[in-house]
Formats: sequence, structure tokens, C-alpha cells
Amino acid sequence: MAGEEPIVSASGMAGRYATAVFELALEENTLDPVMADLDRFDALVGESADLLRLVRSPVFGVEQQQAALAAVLDRAGIGGTPANFLRLVTANRRLFAVRDMIRALRVLVAHHKGEVTAHVTVAEPLADRHLAALKDALKSVTGKDVLLDIAVRPAIIGGLVVKIGSRMVDASLKTKLNSIKHAMKEVG
Repeated sequence: MAGEEPIVSASGMAGRYATAVFELALEENTLDPVMADLDRFDALVGESADLLRLVRSPVFGVEQQQAALAAVLDRAGIGGTPANFLRLVTANRRLFAVRDMIRALRVLVAHHKGEVTAHVTVAEPLADRHLAALKDALKSVTGKDVLLDIAVRPAIIGGLVVKIGSRMVDASLKTKLNSIKHAMKEVG
């Protein structure tokens, strides 16, 4: 696989790192565990303001980042290829872009598995049965397995906004109310 064209265009620095770890994980037949560990690391960064600051701030030197990263990896139980990848990114002073790298890796993995990601915005968390129904409906439309990336934004009032690739369906109450408001202004 290493000499072949990447499955998805992975331009830019984040894409190149993502492609490298993707190809290595494919070669080692460890794609799912590597992705799971990197997703876990990404979630930790998203949950901790201190870890996010460590990752993004240029104030910290490589040694400080490596020491902190070692503690985080140890505590999270992340080892092997994902840990080596994160150490390499840190040593190369690219830790600030690690979340973009993981995002690019998700795209490569999803494409490899024949999956698509639907970015869904809802006003409040959906019940499991509604998530399953949404997933089934999107699968019937796309013909592929659909991963849901759910964002809760009360500002849409109700309904949902679904985006898959360049296609978007905005069935939010806020958009419908704005359309009615706009139509009323034109009539009056």
C-alpha cells in the first residue's frame, strides 16, 4: 500500500501525517485499534482545557510537551503505533495540528470502510431510537454505512440539519420560521 496513491486526497501537512499513519496501520492490520486510540486521545484533548492548551500553545517546548504527552498516554493506556505517532508529531513540533491529523485520518478510514459521516445538528440530544431511525434513513439514501457526528445547538429551536459531504438538508425550525418571516415581509 505504501507506494500507491492515497485513497482520499490528503493534501497539506495534516493529510500527509494522516496518510502515513493510515498506511502503517493498514500494513500492520491494526486500523481499528489505532483509530480507537487516536479517537480517545482526541476526546481527551477536547475535554481538557489544560491538554488543549498544551497541544496548541507554542509556549511549551518539545521536552515539556513530550513529558506531558507521556503522562497522558500512560494514563489513557495508549501505546504502540498511536503512541509512536503522537510522539513523532510532538518531536516534529506539529502537535498543534494533531486534531486536524486525526480528523483527516477518520476520513481515510471511513472511505476505506465504505462509510460516510453525516454531520447532524439538533436542538436537543436524540433518543437512541431516533438515532437508529436517522441512521437507517441516511443509509437508505446514501447506500453506505453512515456514522453520525451529532452536535447539539439549542439555537436551531427544533428539527435538524444534516450535512453529508456537500449535500445539506436544513429542516430546522429556526430556518422555517425565518422563511415565513421573509415571506411575510414580501407580502406586506
